[in-house]
Amino acid sequence: MNRISFRHSMLAGFLLIALLLGGAAIRSWLVVERFVDQSRQVSAEALLLTGLIQDIVERTPDLARSGQQYLVLGDPILLGRFDQSLALARGAAEKLDALPERPLGPLALEWVKAAEGIAAALRDGTPRSEIAPRLALLDELSGRLGPAGRRWIEARNGLVMEELQANRMQLTYQVAAAVGGAVAVALAMGWWLVRPIRQLERNIHRLGESRLDQVVRVRGPADLRRLGRRLEWLRQRLAELEADRERSLRHVSHELKTPLTALREGIALLQERVVGPLDASQQEVVEILQHNVVLLQDQIESLLRLNAASFDARRLTFRPQVVRRILAQAIKARELQLQARRITVQRAAPAVTLPLDGEKLQVVVDNLLSNAIDFSPEGGTICLQAQVKGSCLVLDCIDQGPGVAPEDAERIFDPFVRGRREPPAPRQGSGVGLSIVRELLTAMGGRVGLVAGEGAVQGAHFRVEIPYEN
Repeated sequence: MNRISFRHSMLAGFLLIALLLGGAAIRSWLVVERFVDQSRQVSAEALLLTGLIQDIVERTPDLARSGQQYLVLGDPILLGRFDQSLALARGAAEKLDALPERPLGPLALEWVKAAEGIAAALRDGTPRSEIAPRLALLDELSGRLGPAGRRWIEARNGLVMEELQANRMQLTYQVAAAVGGAVAVALAMGWWLVRPIRQLERNIHRLGESRLDQVVRVRGPADLRRLGRRLEWLRQRLAELEADRERSLRHVSHELKTPLTALREGIALLQERVVGPLDASQQEVVEILQHNVVLLQDQIESLLRLNAASFDARRLTFRPQVVRRILAQAIKARELQLQARRITVQRAAPAVTLPLDGEKLQVVVDNLLSNAIDFSPEGGTICLQAQVKGSCLVLDCIDQGPGVAPEDAERIFDPFVRGRREPPAPRQGSGVGLSIVRELLTAMGGRVGLVAGEGAVQGAHFRVEIPYEN
C-alpha cells in the first residue's frame, strides 16, 4: 500500500466499488431473466395443457352421442365415428401423458381406458343398460380434467412465485451487502486519502505560523508521502533561515550598539570638557550630536523590537488564560509610571478563562497602556475594560489625552509614525508600540482600531477584538 500513488488509490477504490455494485446489478439481471424464462415456460405448458384438455373434453360428448345412436340404430358408420373421435382423444391423452412431470397423464389414460371399454362393449353387443353407466363415468372423468388442469397450473405458478420471493429476499441481502461494501470501501478510501491531505494541511499551517520544531510526517499514498518529505526539507530550510535571522539580528544589534556607545562616550567627554573648554557654538553642536545619537539608538532598538515582535507573532501558544489577571499584571508592571504621573486606571473585566496566547495578549495590553500613559494628562484617568461578545474578546483602552487627529487615524498603526497631536509630557516612545499591537493581533486572527469619540468625550479610544474557539 505504501507504494501506491494517490491516482492509483482512487482508481482502485472506484474499480472495487464498481465491481461490488456491478455484481449486484448482474445478479439482479440474472434473477429477472430466470423469472421471465420460468414464466414463459409455465405459460407455454399451461396453453398446451389447456388445449389438450379442451380437446378431450370436446370429444367426450361426440363419443357419448355416437355410442347412444349406435345402440339405437345399429349403424356401423356411427361406430366408425365413435372410433374416430376416440382416436383423436387418445392422441391428446398420450400428449398429456408425455408432458414433464405427467401432470394429468394418469387421469387422461384412465379416460382413454374407459372410452376403449365402451368401444369394446359396443362391438360385443352389450346391453344398453350396462353401457349407460360407463358413458356417465366417461363424462365424469372428462369433467375432472378441467379442474385438475387449473390446479396444476396454479401450483406451477405458486412454485414460480415462491422461487421469485426467495430470490427477491436473497437479492435484497446481496444488494444491501454490495451497497454496504461500497460504502465501506468509500469510507476506507476516504480515510486513506483524506488523512494524509489533512496531515499536509496541518503541517503547512504550522509552517505558516513558524512552528518549526515539529517534524513533518505524512502517511498515505507514495506521492503524498513524497510531498511530505519536501515539506520536511522546507521546514529544515526555514528553521535554518530563522536561526540565521536571529543571529543576524544579534550581530546587527551588537555592531550598531558598540559604535553608538563609543559616540555617546565621546560626546560625554566633550560635554565634561575633558579635551578643553567649549564655546557656545561648539556646545550647541555637541548637544545636537547628543540628541541625534540618543534618537538613533532609540530607533535601532525600536526596529529590533519590531522585528522581534514580527518574529514572535508567528509562534502562537493557546492556553486557558484568566483575562482579569492579564489586565492586572499589565497595570502592575506600569505602576511606577502611573504613580509618577498620578494617573488612575479603572479596570473592568469578567472573571472568565479563555483559550488565548497569554504572552502576546500581555504585550498587547502593555503597549496600549503605555501609549495611554504617555498621552494622558497628569492626574488623569485611563479606562481599561474587557468583555466577551459571542466568541470574541473585546478589549477597550480609553485615555483623556488629546486623542488622534482624523488625518492620522489610518496611519497611526504604521511603524515609526507619530501623530500630529503631542502628549502633555515629553514622549518617551519611538512609534512602534501600536505597530507591535497590530502585528500580534493579526497573528492571533484579531484586529485593533480607533473608536470615534462621542460628544465632548476627548482622548484616544482603542478597541481590540480577539476571536477564540470554545
